[in-house]
Amino acid sequence: MREYLKYLKGDNVIWIITILMLAFSLVTVYSFVPILVKIEGGTPFKYLFKHFVYVLIGFTAMFWIHKKDSKYISQLAKFSFYLAIGLLIFTFFFGKEVNGAGRWINIPFVGLTFQSSDFAKLALIVYVSRLLVNKKDSLNQWKGGYLSIIGPIALVCALIMKDNFSTAAILFAICYVLLFIGRVPFSKLFLTFVAGVAALLLVVGLHLAAPDLGILPRFDTWKNRIVNRMATEENVLTNAQAMNSELGIYNGSIFGQGVGDGKLKEYTPEAYADFYYASFVEEFGLIAAILLVLLYLILLFRVIKIGLSSDRVFETYTCIGIGILLLSQASVNMLVCTGIFPVTGQNMPLLAMGGSALIMTCVSIGVVQSIAYRIAKSKKEETANAFAEA
Repeated sequence: MREYLKYLKGDNVIWIITILMLAFSLVTVYSFVPILVKIEGGTPFKYLFKHFVYVLIGFTAMFWIHKKDSKYISQLAKFSFYLAIGLLIFTFFFGKEVNGAGRWINIPFVGLTFQSSDFAKLALIVYVSRLLVNKKDSLNQWKGGYLSIIGPIALVCALIMKDNFSTAAILFAICYVLLFIGRVPFSKLFLTFVAGVAALLLVVGLHLAAPDLGILPRFDTWKNRIVNRMATEENVLTNAQAMNSELGIYNGSIFGQGVGDGKLKEYTPEAYADFYYASFVEEFGLIAAILLVLLYLILLFRVIKIGLSSDRVFETYTCIGIGILLLSQASVNMLVCTGIFPVTGQNMPLLAMGGSALIMTCVSIGVVQSIAYRIAKSKKEETANAFAEA
């Protein structure tokens, strides 16, 4: 392993965890797709091959990015943000609808789809990190300072919220944390929170007053998910997937049913994505589930450590944002599968069946490794200069 790691720069622990998870995802995707075979046809190998293609694309992107100087990430932040806005607007009007949500863009000729919000999450985190650095001396001012930061956050989250409320909420919360770390005055953060709640209530009120306008096309879905979880016994059929998820975790016991021997995955939609954790626990058991949680916590720790060790504030903000994003997605998936949260569409980073989410997760880790590589090079240069002067 050490021989191959010499070609990979940055943090070795992150590389090992990432590679192990990507490799392990091939096993679990092949095991967790029976429900997809029933619904859409084909064979498990078909979906395994498709996932393998995404893994290759993701790893290639991660490897390519981590060799680039992290200064280019900051320079491309503004372009990435405007590209994300363009993709979100295109998706808003022309997105492909799956399960009642128009979140996807068809990629011509290759038969693959791309979820624009996956790109927008990383683009916004990087752009906000850059703005916090550029506007650090004017954060106390509304015009030309704070509004120029909160405006892009509100715009991206509003465009995502129409079809993916959970992603919009998570992204807004992460940006809010970055604003707090960036020393934005608490009074402005409080007013932003109040204004955000008021705006959300206004949008919901408009939707209820004029439902034919389709302002929030998935509002009834969000409402039913919350109501159904509060009254599980009265909504057995509606809660079937959530109940199967909890039953799958129960069946997993200590050591699990064994690879490929899980039963509830055959009746749980999105067993390979939104309900990944339940399928994982059923087949691999409680001990493996705890180890999985520890791996994500170690990943978060290493990412945050890289950010805090940087002498560039932009890199610190970016690493913190990416670390929280990865952990929050994994945490929501676990909380949904265990019945603590209502059903929502957050899959397990690096493990769930691939697509734009997997690719952008790899890109995010590539960004972190690029920062880690620059820090390591800077320290080597400082050490060499110190010896030269001595």
